[in-house]
Amino acid sequence: MIDTGREPLGLGIDLGTSGLRLAVLDRSGTVLAERSSDYPGSFEDPLGWRQGVITLCAALPDDLRDRVAAVAVDGTSGTVLACSANGDPCGSALPYFLACPEQAQAATELAGSTASPAASASGSLARVLRLFASSSGERFVVRHQADWLSGWLLGDWRFGEEGNNLRLGWDLGQRRWQGAIAEQPWSGALPEVVASGALLGPLSPAASNALGLPAHCQVVAGSTDANAAVLAADPQPGDGVTVLGTTLVLKQWSKTPLAGPGISSHRVAGRWLVGGASNAGAGVLRQFFSDALLVELSRQIDPRSSSGLTLRPLPRPGERFPVDDPNLAPILEPRPISDALYLQGLLEGLAQIEAQGWATLQRLGAEPIQRVISLGGGARNPQWRLIRQRILGVPVLNRPHCTGAAGMARLALTAACPP
Repeated sequence: MIDTGREPLGLGIDLGTSGLRLAVLDRSGTVLAERSSDYPGSFEDPLGWRQGVITLCAALPDDLRDRVAAVAVDGTSGTVLACSANGDPCGSALPYFLACPEQAQAATELAGSTASPAASASGSLARVLRLFASSSGERFVVRHQADWLSGWLLGDWRFGEEGNNLRLGWDLGQRRWQGAIAEQPWSGALPEVVASGALLGPLSPAASNALGLPAHCQVVAGSTDANAAVLAADPQPGDGVTVLGTTLVLKQWSKTPLAGPGISSHRVAGRWLVGGASNAGAGVLRQFFSDALLVELSRQIDPRSSSGLTLRPLPRPGERFPVDDPNLAPILEPRPISDALYLQGLLEGLAQIEAQGWATLQRLGAEPIQRVISLGGGARNPQWRLIRQRILGVPVLNRPHCTGAAGMARLALTAACPP
């Protein structure tokens, strides 16, 4: 039973591309506390995800932790690992950006359609096929990043949230695995798929003790990191949402789901949320400039004029969206003498990728966007906002304080303690 003697709070956990974040939120939607950190180990280390969350939760005020009634987790869509049935990792996770071109044909055949998000060298299905191809016959299950951590919270690794499993071949409309996926000898390794917002059960004693949270705290099925940030922004019809994080993620509401390589269609709060995620993003900027230098150089940019550069700022070969090409090469040259001009060219290149992304969604059936809401760390850059506004041709609003953790806290509290 949830203690109703005091106002209940929701806790959101965001396992993002560049680090961890926690947020505590009340019924009014007010964020009462947030904590963030880098991953304590490599991004691919699942035990580091868990330890990072334990450390951040310990930094929350005791009086807030005592009132947490529900918790939900989001993670990077596509980061998947093999683990035992009791959650012990069988090595490192395969990250969302890892393409497995040798498994592309097999993934497409299993998914049964080239339009499936799983029918790609960059999908989770291709990564899972690589896990099985490289195994030595040992038995394991496969879970995505958010699902694995939710399993630890529960002490039960059976479940997988539907949005996190689209790229593994889950069909939202039919509520089953696509094509021949369920008929494979390894299909027992797949999760029992549940809807985002589903109540999964109370915290396990081990997780309750490790996090300092009440034993009655409910675990709620979360979502992907991009969807979580969108929930925090509360977009209206006609709004597009761009998450300017390490990667570039585009989302918008749609009357119907969309299909295509690199396209995701999620059911959130009874509506379809469609979009795609590029491998390009603000992460490539850190290959050349520190955060402090980015701020200083940005001030020197005139966003009203073009740099004259034509760059494709991918961090490494391979792209997921707006084109699905595991061999697409970055274009990072020529590099002018002026660092400010080079930064402008990179920002314009990212804006062009964003424009292509919105055009791709519209071509597949989405409504044209009337306005873009920007989330993530890149939304703190006013010059980039004006560059994007010029290239996209619609108003662009920056809301950097809408975080995925806050979106998950809102989802958790609404699910466990409905108004």
